[in-house]
Amino acid sequence: MVLSFKTVQDFQTQVMIPVNQQIINRSITRFTYSGFERLDPAVQYIFLSNHRDIMLDAALLQYLLVNHGRESSEITFGANLMTPGLVTDIGRSNKMFRVERGGKMHDFYMSSLHLSEYIRHTLLSKQESVWIAQRNGRTKDGNDKTDQGIIKMFCMSKPEDKIKALSELHIIPVSVSYERESCDILKAIELYESRYQKYIKKPGEDLNSIITGIVQQKGQVNFTLCPEVTEEDLLQFDHCTNNEYHKRVAELIDRRIDGAYRLFPNNYIAHDLRYGNTTYQAFYTDGQLQDFLHHMDMLNEYDVTEPDILKDIFLGIYANPVEKRRCREV
Repeated sequence: MVLSFKTVQDFQTQVMIPVNQQIINRSITRFTYSGFERLDPAVQYIFLSNHRDIMLDAALLQYLLVNHGRESSEITFGANLMTPGLVTDIGRSNKMFRVERGGKMHDFYMSSLHLSEYIRHTLLSKQESVWIAQRNGRTKDGNDKTDQGIIKMFCMSKPEDKIKALSELHIIPVSVSYERESCDILKAIELYESRYQKYIKKPGEDLNSIITGIVQQKGQVNFTLCPEVTEEDLLQFDHCTNNEYHKRVAELIDRRIDGAYRLFPNNYIAHDLRYGNTTYQAFYTDGQLQDFLHHMDMLNEYDVTEPDILKDIFLGIYANPVEKRRCREV
């Protein structure tokens, strides 16, 4: 069957769309989405997303785009994931392109400039949209935050006009919410082990996270396309220095992603457990509380010297989005 495909679209419609449908059927209890009606069929966009799952944040968005009559987008793919093998083959068959991370300052600058120019070329000349995460790597502690370096990178391909540099890219912030956080146990362990020293990934760890994210039960999942970052939005920062401009745009995107983030019973349960109160008791049932505690018991399988700290880290993954919402409302 694969040998019969002539185009990426053939592969995506005959393999990837059914695969995504199976993932939804097998691991998601309710899949909701909004904001797609605002997309202009004649316009290509940067979908700038919070990042909770290595593959599914982008893959499920492609599924939704195609189901709404649009072409799938090109997708950024961290260089650390592009090792020879099946994952890279599948990635490249889905219009993923490599993003370099780190390295010497000059090399990093050149790779960032190349990425910026390629993204602009993809949107304006190739007439294809692009998916990119708001930061390098997944959010592991529940605190989604746009790296202002991403905004700086977007501007590099049109340095003479910082407003047009972004408005021409039609940036759509995307807020992705999982009722059960992708790889939550694995993320908690990584955060626990990286408290005092740099975390070194084990061989095959990224692949394990990809597979875990695909097969684990996710409960409800929501995708919200936030309002586009328009020229009018950007003009309010025209007086800023370049660094301040990048920072203010990143903050604007964060407000939209955070505001659209869907809070679930697990988030409220974790917040009450972490802070030892019943502030949000009305948002969950006793049955949901018991299910969450049963899931958290999986942490007991790990032999750690400070289990209470590990549990606090785990609770933080779910509780932090509630705390962010509370602070913004205050």
